[in-house]
Amino acid sequence: MSDAAQITIYSTTWCAFCKTEKQYLDKLGIAFVEKDIEADKDAYEELMAKNGGAFQGVPVTDIAGDLVLGFDRAKIDSLIKEKNIQPVAA
Repeated sequence: MSDAAQITIYSTTWCAFCKTEKQYLDKLGIAFVEKDIEADKDAYEELMAKNGGAFQGVPVTDIAGDLVLGFDRAKIDSLIKEKNIQPVAA
């Protein structure tokens, strides 16, 4: 599995925390896939399937199967370390 496939951020265009999280992961050099749940109905349905239909806001980040609600830097850092996700080569 490639690093790019290990992290998915479910977001919206207007979400400030989503933008902050993406900038944070970019700064760390961590690859991620972004899915806009408003523009992409499939992404929304995918997120609802993962969280049991309990939408509580964005961002929701799927880190190798573990969901993080909101931009929880400590939890994100912990999961990146736990899952041994490495920065991508520049």
